[in-house]
Amino acid sequence: MKALTYDPLNIVICGIGGQGNVLASEVVGSTMNDLGYRVSIGETYGASQRGGSVMSHVRVSAEQELGVLIPRGEAHFIIGFEPLETLRIARQYAGDATRVIYDPRPVYPQGVLRGAQIYPDMAALRAEIRSLCAEAREIPAADIALACGDARAANIALLGAFSCLDGAPLGKDDLAAVLKQRFKGAVLAMNEAVFARGCATMEGGEL
Repeated sequence: MKALTYDPLNIVICGIGGQGNVLASEVVGSTMNDLGYRVSIGETYGASQRGGSVMSHVRVSAEQELGVLIPRGEAHFIIGFEPLETLRIARQYAGDATRVIYDPRPVYPQGVLRGAQIYPDMAALRAEIRSLCAEAREIPAADIALACGDARAANIALLGAFSCLDGAPLGKDDLAAVLKQRFKGAVLAMNEAVFARGCATMEGGEL
């Protein structure tokens, strides 16, 4: 069991209902538990079945028993499945040391699609995310997953990118092993391709 960069280490995974972010938090938490850490997971849901906000708090420690909710401003990592949700969470939980990875592809709410609301300007949204944290990287997770055959695997692309971040509590080999446990055959091959491309996006540097 390697030493944590921070103890406790706090991860927020956020997005829209149906994007797979709850599964991502379960994978991260169960993997860390298997590696010998103590893990607490807390989840909050909006109208998730109608595309509402979903947020998971994953807290990891070598020895401490932790409460499930991360204090405001104390997230070390934010994994975002949607840019506006990422910004909303960064405003609450990011601090000077926070690293963020997120998919910059918007998921427009019904109010925006009906013309009753306006989605924020993307350039301003991205700039604010960068201003709130130590590092922000854009990972085209949904596009990667779609190119590999299944858009639902965007969570695997983001987990691949997360495993390559400096200070991440688990590495590529840890998560690759989990994929082999959970999937078989063609589904495994597809998820491994998505995971590899998620890892490869980190080679391009900060965006």
